[in-house]
Formats: sequence, structure tokens, C-alpha cells
Amino acid sequence: MNQLIQKLTGMGGMTDQVIATDFLISAKSGVRNYAVAITEAGTPELRAALREQLREAIATHEKITNYMVAKGYYHPHDLTKQLQVDITVSDTALKLAD
Repeated sequence: MNQLIQKLTGMGGMTDQVIATDFLISAKSGVRNYAVAITEAGTPELRAALREQLREAIATHEKITNYMVAKGYYHPHDLTKQLQVDITVSDTALKLAD
């Protein structure tokens, strides 16, 4: 999103964080869905194909997580820092609603 639109919407630099968070949530959902699908698959060939997709989904999740950690958007090993990030994001969302 360009800087003018970010300033007009009050999002500032938060846009990348919001997009990355949404992508991470989607990746987590994909991992869960592949895991369930493997347990439901009727043939060994289908299970093998789904396992490969699961491996790729896990790799994608890892890349997104590493990006978010590097940018300071996500602190999976420091709950105090993560809580502060979550509060800041929540406050921003509430301000946008006003």
C-alpha cells in the first residue's frame, strides 16, 4: 500500500504487519487442513501427495514466521513482547473504527 493511503487510513507501517499476520493465520489453517486430509485419504498415493503438500505448507509457515520475527511483528518466545504487539495492533484497530 502506498504511503499516502497508509497515512489517510491511519495504518502507517502496520499494513505489512497486518498482511503478514493474516498470511500466517492462513498458513496455520492450511497445515491443519492437510493434516486432517491425510487422515481421511483413501489411498496411499493420495496420502503421499497430501504429505508433500503438508511439507510445503509447513515450510511456508516457517518462512512467514521468520519474516515476522525479523521485522519485530511476532515474538513467539517472549510473551510479554507479543502481548505488547497485540495490544498495539488492537488499539490501532479500535482507532480505525472511530
